[in-house]
Amino acid sequence: MNTKIALITGASKGIGRACAHAFAANGYSLVITCRSSEKELLELTNEIIDGYGVDCLPSVGNISDSDYIDTLIAETTIRYGHLDILVNNAGVSHIGLLQDMSIDKWNQLLNTNLTSAFLCCKATIPMMLTQKSGSIINVSSIWGEHGASCEAAYAATKGALNSLTKSLGKELAPSNIRVNAIALGAIKTTMNQFLSDEEYEALEQEIPLGRFGTPKEAADLIVDIATNHPYLTAQVITMDGGWM
Repeated sequence: MNTKIALITGASKGIGRACAHAFAANGYSLVITCRSSEKELLELTNEIIDGYGVDCLPSVGNISDSDYIDTLIAETTIRYGHLDILVNNAGVSHIGLLQDMSIDKWNQLLNTNLTSAFLCCKATIPMMLTQKSGSIINVSSIWGEHGASCEAAYAATKGALNSLTKSLGKELAPSNIRVNAIALGAIKTTMNQFLSDEEYEALEQEIPLGRFGTPKEAADLIVDIATNHPYLTAQVITMDGGWM
């Protein structure tokens, strides 16, 4: 089968949803996942099939569960036989003092933001090794590079994701599999809904471009890095409107 295939985690909303549209617009059939937003994921599936004429396989489950990931990759293999691109987009945030954070919340961030990427990479690499090609994009954050007050756990998971990207990129480069990360600044998604209007406006004023980025802008960069630039690997690429 010559169809190009991309797997996107956390695809039901925000950046993941925008990625699904962007890859489909470029002729990719999709495997899209989310943890619990089944209605939104099925709506997206219909949008992809009806809007772009490509195939789309939706799946709802916990991507930090190795059994679920193994099943997902097995279904992908049966349906398509190969995988060209993996986008590790699923993530959650937490605002608060580290001293007040529970171990359960810590583990939730670690599992969702980091362990899920490890499991997805581990499960998809053998397929990419067989075909001697592939591209993995990890969706990270500027806080993984710079740190953020009251977001220590989130920053820690993204910093680890950046290190995973650089190391795995070097490990897989001889096999023609590229691994890169996109470190995003403030993007207008539901993750920022906790901000009041005043806080939102104050944050915009800190950004040299004077606004939040959009999910589409993030998705367009992800598609570009994933599908072009064959000499680019093991890099963390920042898009933050000049903020940091």
